[in-house]
Amino acid sequence: MEKRARVLIDCNDAKGLVYKISKVFYDRDLNIDNNREFVDKEHGRFFMRTVVTGLFDVQELLEELKSVAPEDAHIRVIEPKAKKIILMATKESHALGDILIRHADGELDAKIECVIANHDTLESLVRRFDIPFFHIPADGLSREEHESRVMKLVNEFEFDYMVLAKYMRILTPAFVEAYDKKIINIHHSFLPAFIGANPYKQAYERGVKIIGATAHFVTNDLDEGPIIAQDVIPVNHRFEWRDMQRAGRDVEKIVLSRALALVLHDRVFVNGNKTVIF
Repeated sequence: MEKRARVLIDCNDAKGLVYKISKVFYDRDLNIDNNREFVDKEHGRFFMRTVVTGLFDVQELLEELKSVAPEDAHIRVIEPKAKKIILMATKESHALGDILIRHADGELDAKIECVIANHDTLESLVRRFDIPFFHIPADGLSREEHESRVMKLVNEFEFDYMVLAKYMRILTPAFVEAYDKKIINIHHSFLPAFIGANPYKQAYERGVKIIGATAHFVTNDLDEGPIIAQDVIPVNHRFEWRDMQRAGRDVEKIVLSRALALVLHDRVFVNGNKTVIF
């Protein structure tokens, strides 16, 4: 029976790579349904995402592709299936609620394993969608002690990505390193200009005319990891700061869902502190 695979290749650039890789598909009588490639000329790095269909063994195809690619090549042959995700939350419902609704509607190509929160504020919301909810309070605990409890729970699940749906705690380096390139965060794009508990009020007082959001992979450089998706919307003098906040929440949930769709369909390559998006 014919099957489909996403072939992801990341390696040093070399002459004839597209030809050599495509010839492997041709020789195996595989059809190329979609193909995109990009060369980062500054760093001499080659990226390619190809969707193929036909009769093939994943391991055999992988080995043959490795034989024609540079030695440093990172190659993945992925048969499309719903990825598993864990959602992290605190008190704000907009980003989490949007993901839960998309999941319930079959719009999100993923299986939500659970929601973990440091407050129980959103438990009733999550329970409506028949998703496991775990409350791990941080009161009276050091950051390391709290994260140890979170990690113990997280490690009970197999998952592809952890999504910080307005999880309002700074993660320690040990936590970030344990799940390298697996944690996705969303935040408003006022950083670093407006920091603290109420950036929208600060933006209002400065007369800001655009509001934006950024979804990115989490690194130990706070809110500076490789960017997956961004967007902005205009505001004007008629907006009070609470209007800005509502508008900001709208763009945050849209950008986070857009970023999730990209990673769930294997369209994102991390390239240093940047990304290549196909």
